[in-house]
Amino acid sequence: MPGSRGPVPPLPIPSAPLAEPEDGEVAVAPLAPARPLASAPSTSPAPGAALPLAPFSNAREALKAWMRDSTAGDQAGAVRALEFAASRGHLAAQFKLGRVYASGDGVPVNDLKAFEYFSKIADENADQIPGTSDGRIVAAAFVALGGYFLDGIKGTYVKPNPDRAFDMFHYAASYFGDPDGQYNLARLYLNGTGARRDARQAARWMKLAAEKGHAPARAVFGDMLLRGGDGVPRQPILGLMWLALAQAGADTVREGWISERYEAAFASASVNDRTAALALIERQQARTPTRQ
Repeated sequence: MPGSRGPVPPLPIPSAPLAEPEDGEVAVAPLAPARPLASAPSTSPAPGAALPLAPFSNAREALKAWMRDSTAGDQAGAVRALEFAASRGHLAAQFKLGRVYASGDGVPVNDLKAFEYFSKIADENADQIPGTSDGRIVAAAFVALGGYFLDGIKGTYVKPNPDRAFDMFHYAASYFGDPDGQYNLARLYLNGTGARRDARQAARWMKLAAEKGHAPARAVFGDMLLRGGDGVPRQPILGLMWLALAQAGADTVREGWISERYEAAFASASVNDRTAALALIERQQARTPTRQ
């Protein structure tokens, strides 16, 4: 990677008390230089969104209540318990709340609040050890922020900023080795978003994610090898192999495009290429230890 983009924690995201998002729309704002990602989420309820904190004695008790209420289908109670645990600095609770507000699971969708939870996690935990459970949570928060920075959040201080999106994805990809971060970073290089278009860098990051079992990365990397060009050598047999692996691990509901790309590629490939690709897959599977 270019020396100017090393795995240095991105500077905090600027915050400002502007209007809430309109119509529940998601957006991604640019990462600005030096300052925290955003102000910490307020523990006081936002209009129509935040719920009052429940009176728990500690975060562990709140998490037990969250599990109990979630199982019982009491989403409001579960969110109150998470709010309490998050207010006590519990990392997993903060991340779960970010997801809850982003998806509207038990609360009205509030992308700004989700953004602020993810920002708090990234600002305060950028040096977590990669590969640990906490490290994976922080990496996922950086990836979520990268997504918000791409589009911005309508009606808030979070404005579209491809450069900040690049920084978020790059840090998740390089420091944490996160496959989602690597895949999204590769896409920025492919499209020339937040960075100069560079197919070789895109292929590099896409391959790293593909090797970790990331189905969309496997599909895109396979397609890149099938097509070749722009500094990426054409390797149709390897391309078919990666597409086959992608199709085998894809979510048939959310990632139907992978199956379509796989079927089209194999339909147009020569018999020899298909046979060689399938042989590569069999050899790879033979080298993979079987779990007892």
